[in-house]
Amino acid sequence: KHGRVAQLAFLGQVVTRAGIHLPGNIDYAGHEFSSFGNGWAALDGPNAIPQEGVSQLLLFVGLLEASVMIDVPDTGNEFVGDFRNGFIDFGWDTFDEETKL
Repeated sequence: KHGRVAQLAFLGQVVTRAGIHLPGNIDYAGHEFSSFGNGWAALDGPNAIPQEGVSQLLLFVGLLEASVMIDVPDTGNEFVGDFRNGFIDFGWDTFDEETKL
């Protein structure tokens, strides 16, 4: 799970430093996503995201960690880190080896 988070964090750095930002506004005051700094500057500095926004992000991630992204035993998990918990099945097991490649 942590490896995937690290991969997404790296990809986020690459994308935002390339100048690609979400369209629209981040709040009702009209601040655009592109108006905030990249990387650490988004959390600390003159162009930082307001503390309330950072708190919302951390609380949401904490909620996902505590209630959604958990490993429920005996629900069809095939390997460590398989968080489908018997819920999402795209039929991978029914594909033949040639289709999987």
